[in-house]
Amino acid sequence: MNKPIYKSIYGFHMNQFIEMKRSLGFRYISQEKMLSAIDKLAFQRDETSAGITKEFAEDIKMKRPNELDINNYSRVCLLIQFSSYLSDLGIPSYIPKLPPYPQRNFVPYIFSKQEMNALFKACDELRFKTTFLSSPLFSIPALMRFLYGTGLRINEALALKNDEINIDEGYVRVKDSKSEKERIIPISDSLSAVLKDYAEHRNLLPLIKKSEYFFIKLDGTPIKCTVSVRDWFIMCLEKAGINFVGKHQGPRIHDLRHTFACHSLAGMAESGMDLYTSLPILSTYLGHQSLASTNHYVRLASAIYPELIKEIDIVFLDVFPSANMQNQQDHE
Repeated sequence: MNKPIYKSIYGFHMNQFIEMKRSLGFRYISQEKMLSAIDKLAFQRDETSAGITKEFAEDIKMKRPNELDINNYSRVCLLIQFSSYLSDLGIPSYIPKLPPYPQRNFVPYIFSKQEMNALFKACDELRFKTTFLSSPLFSIPALMRFLYGTGLRINEALALKNDEINIDEGYVRVKDSKSEKERIIPISDSLSAVLKDYAEHRNLLPLIKKSEYFFIKLDGTPIKCTVSVRDWFIMCLEKAGINFVGKHQGPRIHDLRHTFACHSLAGMAESGMDLYTSLPILSTYLGHQSLASTNHYVRLASAIYPELIKEIDIVFLDVFPSANMQNQQDHE
C-alpha cells in the first residue's frame, strides 16, 4: 500500500503522529486513510493555523451524506487524538467533545445445524456454466467448511499458506488480522479429512501458477478478492433455501464465525463443561483480546439453546459490562 502524501500544514505532524502510534504497536491503517482525508480537506481550505481550529474541527465532525454513524464517530475519535497530540507538543489545538457512541442493533444470523448441512450440500452442487480459471469456485466447498469448523474470519482463512495448515497433526497457525498476533488452533478429524481431500485434488490440477497459499483459484493464484467468495456464498444461500435479506443485513459469510462460536458454546454446555472453563477456551480460539468480546456469544447461545444453557447462573451473563470499547470490536 502506497504511503499517503500529506500536503496541508498538518502533514509533518500527521506523519510523526502515525509513526508514534505504530511504534506503540497500533496498525493504524484505516486511521491513516482518515488522516489523509482530513489533510486533503485542510489543503482545500488552505488552513494556515498550526493547530486545529474550532471551525475546522466542526467541519471535520460534520456527517457526510450516506455516512455510517460509526464511521463519523471514528473520525471524531481520531481528530480528538490528533488534536491532543498537537497540544502535547505545545501547539494550541481545539479538542472537540466526543459524541455518544452510536447504537448498534445488528444481530448476527446464527445458522441451525440443518441449515449448515443444506449450505454444505449447496456448495458441493455448485457448477461452472463456462470454464472460468480465475474463479474461486474450486475452493468454495472446503473453504465454507473451514470457516464454520474454525471460526476464522474470511481474510484470515484466505491468507493461510500451505505450511500454516498441518493436516496430519490437525492444527492451524493463524496470524490474527486485527492484533497481528499468532495463535495455534486445533481442527477436528472430520475437517482434517475435508482439507486433505481438497489438497489432494488441488495438487492434481494443471495449475498455471504454483501458489504458496492453501485456498486458491483454478489457475493456481491465491484468492484475494473476498467479494467473489461472498457472491458464491449468496448463491449457496439461495440454493439452500435460506433467505438472503440484503447487504449489511445478512446472512453474511462472517456469520459462519458467529455460528461456530454459538454452536461451540452449546456443545461444551451439552458435554457438561462449566462456562467458567469453556468461555476462556473459546475466547482464545477466536483470537479475542478480552473475555468481554466473547461474552456476547453467551447471550446468543442462551437465546438459541435455552435448554442447554439453562443451568448457567444468569448473573454471569452480566459479568462483562457492555462498553463503548467492547462494541467497537464488533464481537469478532
